[in-house]
Amino acid sequence: MSAKAERRPAVVLLSGGLDSATCLAIANHEGFAVHAISFRYGQRHQYELDCARTLSQQLGAVSHRVVDINLAQFGGSALTDDAIDVPKSDSVDALAGGIPVTYVPARNTVFLSLALALAETLDCRDLFVGVNALDYSGYPDCRPEFIEAFERMANLATRIGVEQPGAIRIHAPLLHWTKAQIIAKGVELGVDYAATNSCYDPGEQGTPCGRCDACLLRSKGFEENGLVDPGAGDKETRRQGDKETRR
Repeated sequence: MSAKAERRPAVVLLSGGLDSATCLAIANHEGFAVHAISFRYGQRHQYELDCARTLSQQLGAVSHRVVDINLAQFGGSALTDDAIDVPKSDSVDALAGGIPVTYVPARNTVFLSLALALAETLDCRDLFVGVNALDYSGYPDCRPEFIEAFERMANLATRIGVEQPGAIRIHAPLLHWTKAQIIAKGVELGVDYAATNSCYDPGEQGTPCGRCDACLLRSKGFEENGLVDPGAGDKETRRQGDKETRR
């Protein structure tokens, strides 16, 4: 049996963005045999799934699944409904308060539930999710209270949780980190951030817009580390990406 096969399994939610890539790298570094799971859920930024495939290979995942669900049939979010524009700003300071229209109703609840189902089939007790409650867009399902509540539910609603009370753990290692701290950790662990895509409204080739919440928070994190974002592209490329998106 290989050394990797002997490692304890963990299911990691992998979107293809900066946070989830760092989370996967942390799980791998902590000695888990990582099973990555991504979702094609009707998002306008499906280019991130190409990134997720690349990252799962680069970061040593044992397996990677892309699960198809269709949250777009409900709408209600700028990420799944073409009739709702993704908001753009010129700086992090200009970001609107409150819960933004890029929030996808119940997305993390749905994702974690499906990841939990996969974990049970793998006899796995550990799930990793890259949610963050500091440099984020104000989503209710990125808060510590949500993670704690889901972990309690997971231990009530599964065979593993019934047979071994408290065995299931939801790991959210980035929960209280700034974007700068997340990037610093990822750089330390060798994450190739050029292979990630965080943009909510990318061009046809994945070109980041540079002005959505995710792009601005990402840029801020790299700047605070004194680094150039390897996945940002130059301003002219981003302008062209905006044109592609509006067509």
